[in-house]
Amino acid sequence: MDQKRKENLAFASKAVYYAPESASQSIGMPIYMSSSFQYDAESYQRVVEGERKAVNIYGRCGNPSEYAFEEQIAAIESADNCLATASGMAAIAITLFGLLKSGDHIVCDWTTYSSTHEMLDHRLTDYGITTTFVDTANIEAVAAAIQPNTKVLYFETIANPSMKVPAIPPLVELAHRHGVVVVCDNTFASPWLIRPLEWGVDIVVESATKFIGGHNDAIGGTISMKSKLLPADFLEQFAGTRWSNGAHRCRRLTPGCCCAGANAGRADGRVCRTAMTLARHFESHPKVRRVWYPGLESHPQHDVALSRFQFGG
Repeated sequence: MDQKRKENLAFASKAVYYAPESASQSIGMPIYMSSSFQYDAESYQRVVEGERKAVNIYGRCGNPSEYAFEEQIAAIESADNCLATASGMAAIAITLFGLLKSGDHIVCDWTTYSSTHEMLDHRLTDYGITTTFVDTANIEAVAAAIQPNTKVLYFETIANPSMKVPAIPPLVELAHRHGVVVVCDNTFASPWLIRPLEWGVDIVVESATKFIGGHNDAIGGTISMKSKLLPADFLEQFAGTRWSNGAHRCRRLTPGCCCAGANAGRADGRVCRTAMTLARHFESHPKVRRVWYPGLESHPQHDVALSRFQFGG
């Protein structure tokens, strides 16, 4: 199937379709275990000039098993490029270290995954990179936090664990007006509920361990990009230095896209229907003080969630 036709597929079809392996036409992608690949002077020169996926040299830089997974994620994220990593935290670390240098500044929501907050508040400071934490649901607070050296605005589509849902369009507009790159962690929502790149976000990171994998048998992460602020080969620059996900795990994660799409991608998605049923049950339970779930009318960003997600569950 050519690229244009694939782009025109419905989302559920994108999720379940990936091209057969070219050499054998196998529907299931083979696992390439090679640490090294044979190449000649011409192939090596192509790598020196910037090619990565078209020429295989060394397994750390990637292999066909990883490329198949990356292409699948790029399709469902509406991305121009994707890089598979060893974990969600690896995806976040590679992204931030790729964008920032000593003296740079980040504006980030107060509520993020605990390891993300620790990295921003305690680890990046060792490299001279500072972070201002704000409530990204308050656009005035975000605007006040931006400094001349601010390079990244970081938030989660559904914050872990508070379930906060910041509005993406005003954040993107504000950041881009200042030349700031917008990075979004979409793990809690997954591409089946929202594709932040379609809303103007520059880079989306995901923990593929969760909805994308979905079978509790592989840890992984992804970085997806569609940005006018960054060079087209931004992710390829880190192919050789990334924390690689490996052929085995990518082979497990690729079919996971298909299953997760079946569960969460339809308007009657089972995951969201189950979550809504539980949320309504506990909200009316006399021993439960408060339930935080974007699908409930009592959630402070309920209207934002309804306008953004494909369904209000």
